[in-house]
Amino acid sequence: MLAVPRDDEIREVKDNMIGKLKGRVDSHDDDHLIIDVGGVGYLVFASSRTLAQCGEIGSAVELLIETHVREDHIHLYGFPNSAERDWFRLLTTVQGVGVRMALNILGVFAPDPLTTIIAAQDKKQLTTVSGVGPKLAERIVTELKNKVGKLPTSASIHSFASPGKTPAVGGVNEDAVSALVNLGYARVDAFSAVARIMQREPESSLDMLIVSGLKELAG
Repeated sequence: MLAVPRDDEIREVKDNMIGKLKGRVDSHDDDHLIIDVGGVGYLVFASSRTLAQCGEIGSAVELLIETHVREDHIHLYGFPNSAERDWFRLLTTVQGVGVRMALNILGVFAPDPLTTIIAAQDKKQLTTVSGVGPKLAERIVTELKNKVGKLPTSASIHSFASPGKTPAVGGVNEDAVSALVNLGYARVDAFSAVARIMQREPESSLDMLIVSGLKELAG
């Protein structure tokens, strides 16, 4: 029978959380790997992208760690950099997005593309992740659209995704994105093109944005 840790034991674990592990890959599976650190094996859950980057058994590996303590378990989640870890933390604040779903999303999208998708409010892209339906995609975009500007990303995306500002909604920016989408381009690609143009030429008119956007996308 699994022993449930006492409150004082949980507090002690929280006070001594693991922030990083550096060792060698002892074994790996579809959703986790075991890292051998000085003869001690740590089971770490990670996204499929991260697991693919960790290499074969015996490879040197170093991951940032997020420790989750519950009454019935202590789980470690590993990330190759702080950007992915920060996105994991942000995704798990959304109702309906648990740790496994957050890892699924990060397995499909790296941090910068994910930032662009949220800023562009491209719900369709999110539904390409297994388990993310239209309703959950809508919730993720709605709850995170004003938070992505707090995460480090490219300057062009920050121009639309600053804290407290709805990214690229309204005005010529959104009109230009909509026009490019109507011409057959994916919303996330159209948004990125318009973001780059607005960074270079912030006073661009709608016509200029559309023409320049077509050139960006054609290139």
